[in-house]
Amino acid sequence: MPTQKLRVGDVVQINPEHDEVFGGCFMTVTEPKSFGAQGFVKNAGEKGFAYYRCKHENMEYVGIATWSDRSDEDNEDDEGTEDGSD
Repeated sequence: MPTQKLRVGDVVQINPEHDEVFGGCFMTVTEPKSFGAQGFVKNAGEKGFAYYRCKHENMEYVGIATWSDRSDEDNEDDEGTEDGSD
C-alpha cells in the first residue's frame, strides 16, 4: 500500500492472497480508517454491494473512481440533477 492517505472515492485492489472470496476485487473507499479503509465491492451478477474492511497491508492503491455505482440513497449529501449539475 502506498504511503499517501486514502480518501473517499479512492479505489484499491484487495490482495488475492489475503481473501479467498474478495481477493483481486476492486474496492471503492467510503471511509478511510487508521488501519486501512472501509468500502464497497460490486457483487458480480447480483444487485447491491458488499461492504468490506481491509488493512493497508492487504490492499494496493489503484486510483480515483471516475464513476460510482452507488445509489443516491447511499449518497445523501448529493444534490442536484442526475449528472451532478444544479
